[in-house]
Amino acid sequence: RLTVELCVDVIKRQRGVTVAEHSEATTPSVAHRVAALDWARIGAELDERGCATTGPLLTQAECGAVAALYDREEGFRSRIVMARHGFGRGEYRYFAYPLPDPVAALRTSLWPPLAAVANRWAAALGAAPDFPADHADYLARCRAAGQARPTPLLLRYGPGDYNCLHQDLYGDLHFPLQAAFLLDEPGADFEGGEFVLTEQRPRMQSRAEVVPLRRGEGVVFAVNQRPVQGTRGTYRVAMRHGVSRLRAGRRHTLGVIFHDAR
Repeated sequence: RLTVELCVDVIKRQRGVTVAEHSEATTPSVAHRVAALDWARIGAELDERGCATTGPLLTQAECGAVAALYDREEGFRSRIVMARHGFGRGEYRYFAYPLPDPVAALRTSLWPPLAAVANRWAAALGAAPDFPADHADYLARCRAAGQARPTPLLLRYGPGDYNCLHQDLYGDLHFPLQAAFLLDEPGADFEGGEFVLTEQRPRMQSRAEVVPLRRGEGVVFAVNQRPVQGTRGTYRVAMRHGVSRLRAGRRHTLGVIFHDAR
């Protein structure tokens, strides 16, 4: 007996279309996948820990296609070798406008639910919750403030490489959340290289969080500061992020930052 999948394959081949092509054509868009995420859970975890994972979001084909961009000369505005600046070891490249898909799709579709979180955080910290619903409106603010260079980036790590703890600010305007998507498979493509987040609490020692990711999965996290509810009210904690030492293989990451740079 023919399986359903084989029957579909026969029909598609008769029409000149493979099952793989059919599957690719019927995969929901990045925007639909982002909209389908459990945003109640993500928002709660961001409030509690300052970070939250998306679960599998990008397809294997999308991960491979984005990682392969690194070796192309076109499409980037600059390349940074971390060791030259004391940032760690490894390197990264900033995309130029126009951003490639699915980078642009991720930046646009992640914005509305994250802007809602950012506005809630701003109110908790006593600031005006004025992040707009449309990301294009926020980029217009960045340009008006002299921040017009795109900040989404593609990072590459090899054996012994790491990224020191840091904050991606780039100017006076900075959105309080960003995302990073792992494009290679841990245990198969590389070993080590864990995403690390630290939280500096007032008059207390820093707390570290290691976030395990799979290929195609993203982590959303605080860029600079976030509100924490204490026994005496809300207070600020400073956040930093980095990547631990890669022990073997090669690791690519897509960084999605929502504010532009000077």
